[in-house]
Amino acid sequence: MEDIFRKVAGGIEAVFGGEKHSHTHIGEACHDVHPHLHRENRYQSFAPQSSGHAKWYVDGCSYFWAVSIAIEQARQSIYILDWWLSPELYLRRPPSRNEQYRLDTMLKAAAERGVKVNIIVYKEVPQALTYHVPSGHDIQADIESGFQNLSLGSFNLSKVSGDALKSLYGTSDDVVLFWAHHEKLCLIDDTIAFMGGLDMCFGRWDTNSHPIADAHPSNLDNIVFPGQDYNNARVYDFEDVDKWENNKLDRTQSSRMGWSDISISLSGPIVNSLNIHFTDRWNYIFSQKYHAKDGEKYQMIQPPPSHAVAPEGHPTEHSIANAYMEAIQNARHFVYIENQFFITATDDKQHPVGNKIGAAMVSRILRAYEEGEDFRIIVLMPAVPAFAGDLESDGALGTRAIMEFQYNSINRGGHSIIQALSKAGVPDPGKYIAFYNLRNFDRINTSATMAQAQQESGVSYEAARREHDDAVESGYDGYSREETSGRLGDQYRRYQEAASHADDQTWDTISSCYMDSGPSLESVSWQGSPESEIDAFVSEELYIHSKVLIADDRLVICGSANLNDRSQLGTHDSEIAVVIEDPTPVESRMNGQPYTASRFAASLRRQLFRKHLGLLPDQRWDRPDRNWTPVTQDPNEYDWGSPADSLVRDPLADNFDRLWRNTARENTEVFSKVFHNVPNDKVRTWKDYKEFFSKYFIIPGSEDKDKKDEDKKKEEAGKVMYGHVVREEFPGGVVEVKEWLGRVRGTLVEMPLDFLIEVDDIAKEGLSLNSFTDELYT
Repeated sequence: MEDIFRKVAGGIEAVFGGEKHSHTHIGEACHDVHPHLHRENRYQSFAPQSSGHAKWYVDGCSYFWAVSIAIEQARQSIYILDWWLSPELYLRRPPSRNEQYRLDTMLKAAAERGVKVNIIVYKEVPQALTYHVPSGHDIQADIESGFQNLSLGSFNLSKVSGDALKSLYGTSDDVVLFWAHHEKLCLIDDTIAFMGGLDMCFGRWDTNSHPIADAHPSNLDNIVFPGQDYNNARVYDFEDVDKWENNKLDRTQSSRMGWSDISISLSGPIVNSLNIHFTDRWNYIFSQKYHAKDGEKYQMIQPPPSHAVAPEGHPTEHSIANAYMEAIQNARHFVYIENQFFITATDDKQHPVGNKIGAAMVSRILRAYEEGEDFRIIVLMPAVPAFAGDLESDGALGTRAIMEFQYNSINRGGHSIIQALSKAGVPDPGKYIAFYNLRNFDRINTSATMAQAQQESGVSYEAARREHDDAVESGYDGYSREETSGRLGDQYRRYQEAASHADDQTWDTISSCYMDSGPSLESVSWQGSPESEIDAFVSEELYIHSKVLIADDRLVICGSANLNDRSQLGTHDSEIAVVIEDPTPVESRMNGQPYTASRFAASLRRQLFRKHLGLLPDQRWDRPDRNWTPVTQDPNEYDWGSPADSLVRDPLADNFDRLWRNTARENTEVFSKVFHNVPNDKVRTWKDYKEFFSKYFIIPGSEDKDKKDEDKKKEEAGKVMYGHVVREEFPGGVVEVKEWLGRVRGTLVEMPLDFLIEVDDIAKEGLSLNSFTDELYT
């Protein structure tokens, strides 16, 4: 365990300069440095191969509903391990009708009925990162408060001395502690395990259509994303999230950012392995931090039978990287990857990146090319890391650094995957590997109803909304909705009374329009002027937070690990993942031929493809089905053989390839014209960036505080808020806008591989990346 924090004081050269112990070299064994206990395990994992049942959840709506069922039914123990945990998170929506399903309320109720609740949450560094220390909550758990959430900010680490870093981050045995406990795990009664990409925190709950508008002028109680849960990390980072008023995002002007993620639930013998892992972690932390000063308050967990805890921690483990490389090398037909990051190397020259998952991709594609095989890799990743700020600003240096490492992994820098394939003689690397992002749009309901209610009540919508969110985030404290309503603020009550007189025909979200069987944009009414409707359309990247690999529709790797050095080397962030090979056969097709696939892998892959292509119906948050329950209650439900399923059945078929590529191309064209979104292939230089993006938009939070008001007004004249429609493109007005947006199906878009491609070093301006920041960002 202590090796998770290992940082060599000499910097990056000391870490990467010589032969290193991490599975970063294809085919190299390192048995001699692995303990006998696990060197013969598959992927050299600490945990031996196990068995059990698995169930997938695509996006937070169904996942958190299943977690709420399991917590509600818990009778013995609840163990939670998270990177970030928000006690105020509502596991079911809308909050106004589901107050009993707030996380802290559920954990308190469980503790009161005798359930043992143990929670481990990563505590980050407030000096460099945005922090969250919630107020005390009366949760009868072994760890009570002190949750801290921090996400990487724009702190200029390159200018900090070694001694300052030690002071800033803390040390253990003179080792700087700046890596994260990144695992996400929830264990119920040693019977059910939940794991994957989703932390139980703000910003993660979402449906499959990912609505990014949440204004409800006719009824505030219909709010789905209260307070800090309505977040757009590209505009404002989370800040003091126990206080709703610190959410600076105005939901009448700015969209939220959708969150696309994947998690699973497990039952059977594998849950015991995960229980051992949690117990190991808990008791290690206990022995390091609490045994002396808090012996009465905190207690060790009794290990499961036949398990010896290693009190001094474990040596380095990198089985996730091993599993990724082996899955890619052994894939016969197809590999699909969804991941939050894509930073990897093809050879040892790609300093400072160490993991060789990229090399495994190059090796497998070269084999396919040389042997004339039809083989394909599809990668989905975010267009931009989820950090706030205009990409051109000094505050976005870290964001640009990550983007540069990612582009250098894909198609730039001299050693990228595409360049390595081209050098090896592959004439068209795009035939074998392709990269995509996700993006969506919505319409904020700022129609005439809002103006009418504001005028009649004398209260602005945002003021009334804040009072609603304040009550929601403060908690209902066991009171009924009727009792709580008497404690809501006067502005909320006045607005609600006025809104009740309005006949609002405008939809609060139109995200269903690009999903299967959704209405046409032309049929969705708007109460207000055409100009106000144009201003109401918004768009944002749909943030991919998934950490999943699917090979040949037979094998799935799912967990918390990103595709970068932080997650894959084993000496940086702590991660957890599971390899699932479901033996249940499903008759399918691959490359036009009959093919036997795995039920779990094939259904998950097809569900994801259909969601991205808009071939699933809109998911209503108040209509649960069998996919919203724990694995112990129902298996996954999937409509095998339906017309939409048939379109995505064979990932190598020509008709699927045309559907996938054409949908991505069409969506990319529409978003580029309507919203001038960046990154974009039309932007090859910083001059292009200004002409295509900066001249049109006001970026919240990027204002120069030293500028006079009149100068700001001149600078902003003719501009629109970030994420809104560029009016100049549409002389035909709102009718023309709707015609264009009506072409969007799903959320799939092409990844702009030529964005800033003529800029030598997109992260150079204002920051010379050094050994410390290199290692931190990769």
